Amino acid sequence: MTRKVIITCAVTGSADTVGKNPAVPVTPDQIANSAIDAAKAGAAIVHVHVRDPESGQASMAPELYEATAGRIRESNTDVVLNLTTGYGGRISLGLENPFDLGPGTTMTSPQRRIEHVLALKPEICSLDVATMNSGGIRDESVMVNSPPHLRYMARAIRENSVVPELEVFDVGHVRLARHMLEVDQIAPPGFFQLCLGIEWGAPATPAALNYMLTLLPEGAHWAAFGISRDQLPLAGLSILSGGHVRTGLEDNLYLRQGELASSNAVLVEQAVTLVEMFGCEPATPAEAREILNLRKP
Repeated sequence: MTRKVIITCAVTGSADTVGKNPAVPVTPDQIANSAIDAAKAGAAIVHVHVRDPESGQASMAPELYEATAGRIRESNTDVVLNLTTGYGGRISLGLENPFDLGPGTTMTSPQRRIEHVLALKPEICSLDVATMNSGGIRDESVMVNSPPHLRYMARAIRENSVVPELEVFDVGHVRLARHMLEVDQIAPPGFFQLCLGIEWGAPATPAALNYMLTLLPEGAHWAAFGISRDQLPLAGLSILSGGHVRTGLEDNLYLRQGELASSNAVLVEQAVTLVEMFGCEPATPAEAREILNLRKP
C-alpha cells in the first residue's frame, strides 16, 4: 500500500515578513483565502496565525481568529484547521533591570493564549513545548513555555477534544513533550512537529533530525520542517525518514533561489510533487483525520 504523507501548510506565521514578500497574507480574508487555495493544492492541514490588518504584525485578537476560521469553514473546503497558540509566549529582559521588559515582549497568561481555541474548537492546535532564545534574526527575546503553563494549556485543549501538535525545536523539548505523554498530560500517541533550523534550536541537518527521532515515543506521529532554504531539503528528508511534511510562507518566502513564492498554493504544489517523486501519496483531509485520530469537524 502506498504510504500517505500529510502536508501541512503554515499560512502566514508571526514573524515580520509582510514587507519581504507581497504574497504573505495579512487580513482575515487574505489568510482564509490563502488557506483555502493551499487546501485545493493538496494540503490536508492548514496552520493558522492571524495578523493585525493595519500593521501586518502578529496578533492574538479573538475576533480575527473568528473571522478567519469562519471564512474557511463557510467555504465548505475540506481541510483540517490547526490554530496556533504560540503567540503570547515571548519576553525580552532589560539589561540593568531584567524586569524592565523590552521590545518583542508578548508574554501573557496561558488562559489568554488558548481562548480562541476553546471558542472555535479546531481539530488541531499547536502547543510549543519549548523555551529557547532568539538572537538577532527575529529579535532578541526568549520564547517561554513553562511546565505549569504547558500543563494548563494541555489540559484545557484535551478537555475540548482538540489534538495538540507538539512543536519542538530542540532535544530537550522532545524530552519534555515525551514526559507529558508518559504522565498522561497529553493523550498518546502524540503528534510531533520537529521545527529545525530556527535560532537557537536544533539545526536543519540529517544528524539533528535523526537524533530527535530516536527520542520520540513509540508510535508517535511526526512531521518535520526546515526554514528558508532548508524547507525543501527537510521535506524530502522527512518523507524518506517516514514522516509527514510542512511547507508554507510562515517558514519560507521563496519557491527557489532568487524567486519569491507567489502564494502558499505554489509551495504546497511543490511539496505534492516531492511526495509523489518519493513514491508516496499526499493524504487527503479525511486520511489525515484517520491517521491522527482526530474528531470529525
